[in-house]
Order: sequence, then structure tokens, then C-alpha cells
Amino acid sequence: MHVAVTQRPAGTSSEWRVDEYGATLQATDRSPSTQRAYLADVGAFVTWSSGRDTARPRDVTVRVLRDYLAFMTERGDERSSIIRRRASLRSYFAWMVQRGHLEESPAARLSAPKPNHHLPRIVVREQLDSLLDEDWGEDAWATLDRAVCEVLYGAGLRVSELCGLNVDSVDFTQGLVRVLGKGRKERIVPLHRRGLEAVKLWMDDGREDVVRNDSPPLALFYNRRGRRLGPRDVRRILDNRTARGHIHPHALRHTYATHLLEGGADLRVVQELLGHESLTTTQIYTHVSKSRLQKVHHQTHPRG
Repeated sequence: MHVAVTQRPAGTSSEWRVDEYGATLQATDRSPSTQRAYLADVGAFVTWSSGRDTARPRDVTVRVLRDYLAFMTERGDERSSIIRRRASLRSYFAWMVQRGHLEESPAARLSAPKPNHHLPRIVVREQLDSLLDEDWGEDAWATLDRAVCEVLYGAGLRVSELCGLNVDSVDFTQGLVRVLGKGRKERIVPLHRRGLEAVKLWMDDGREDVVRNDSPPLALFYNRRGRRLGPRDVRRILDNRTARGHIHPHALRHTYATHLLEGGADLRVVQELLGHESLTTTQIYTHVSKSRLQKVHHQTHPRG
């Protein structure tokens, strides 16, 4: 997918070579959204630098970068955003060194604020039952909505992964879904019977009713414009179909992981199903499955 290269901020030196950096990002396997974020982050820093005595890359020091992080903190930016911008600047200045435009990277020793570790928000049982068990009707869009919600919870997919599914991504015989995750890494995840039935019903009775001449022929899910389903469409589905409170799409993935652990699934199995590179990322779900830990303690400890 082509990603537009960010224009160099007006009034800044061409030595920043932001357009060349953008071209390099396009040649990598990073997702289009990551490419856009990195370019936007570098562009924002260049604009900030233009009003200081650091109008050129060689003027930037680690102290300047720390001042920039402090500036964003004082401005009230989210800590997660600041961490990502630090990563963007580290990548950019490393590229400048690799291309011979700088002798060393001022961002190499740049530390970032520690992220706030919020426990994942889990969908309560009443909300989940309301979402998945209500009678939504039998028209094409009700069929789509049902399939989307069943797959989000039943396979624990990221919203982007669900939107990227194609008609050949689902193996109904084996009960498996082929998913393209972060970094374009493919994984295979199982889907329960009700989820498979919901997808099959959409494909047999709903999909052909909403497809248009200009619709992408391979896409599994469409929106009301006949385009491939997007994240905003998924949020709209949940907002329209949730009877009790708001449910964020990613909360269904959190709930999927938590329910697996509470059911006795091994942590490394859950890691593989979620597509996490690090087991540390998956371990956060152990903090929200206390009921399982208490049950194991009760059953195994001599004084449990």
C-alpha cells in the first residue's frame, strides 16, 4: 500500500531529508499507519526545532531531544504518544547515521517515560450476553454485525486484523482463521462453532446482497458503501448493537484472552493465539483473571 510522503515543513533546512526518510519507510514492512505516524512525528519535531537554535539535524543533541519530550509532557500529551514519538526519532536519527548524514545519533541514549500500565477493560458477562445473544433480525446488515462480533470475541482479533480478512481466510472444515497481524506476520487461530456459523450465514445470505461493482472482490466484510469494512465501521456496529453501555472493539479481545486464562489455558498458548511477540505483553491478563488463581490455590494448597 502506498503511503504519501510528508511534506518538509516550510522554512526548514533540506538537510532534514524527511522526504528521503519517508521513501525508506515505504520500502519497509511496517504498516501504513506506522509509516504515517513516524513521518508525522519527525515532521512535528522538525517544526518545533525550526523555532530554536536547532534548525539543522547536526545541531540536535540528546539534551535538545529531552527538552522536546519535556515540552510534550508539559503540553499534556499522553505518555503512550510520547513513547511512540521517541521511537520515531530514534528510528529517524539512526537512519540519518546509516545514510552518512550524521556521525552519531543524538537519540541513541534517549530514555522515555515509563508507560502507565492500565489493566485491560473487560466486557462484563451481562454486556457480552446482550451483544451476542440478542435477536438482531435477519437482514444482511444484521447478519454482518453478528458475524463481526462473533469473530472479534471468538478469535480474539485486533480490529485491523478482522477488517483485513478475506473470503479465503476462513477454513470452515478445520474451523480455523488465517490472520495477518502486526508486521504482516501470519498466524492461524481457531474459531468456535457459533462464530463459523455466523460467518457462513453472512457469506451465503448477506454478502452478495451488499456487494457492488467496485467492491474489493476478496474482502470478507463490507460496509454500507460496499468498501472493505474499516475500524470506524466496527465501532459503529458495537455502538448500535450494545444494549448496556459502550463496548470498545478491543475490549472483546481483552475479554477473549481473560476467559481463556480463566478456563485454564496456558499463558504461552494465549500468547500465540493473540499474536504477541513478547510473553510480557500477555502476562497482563494474569492480573485480571484473579478468580482462576484463587480457584487453583483453593484446589491445590493444603490449607486452601
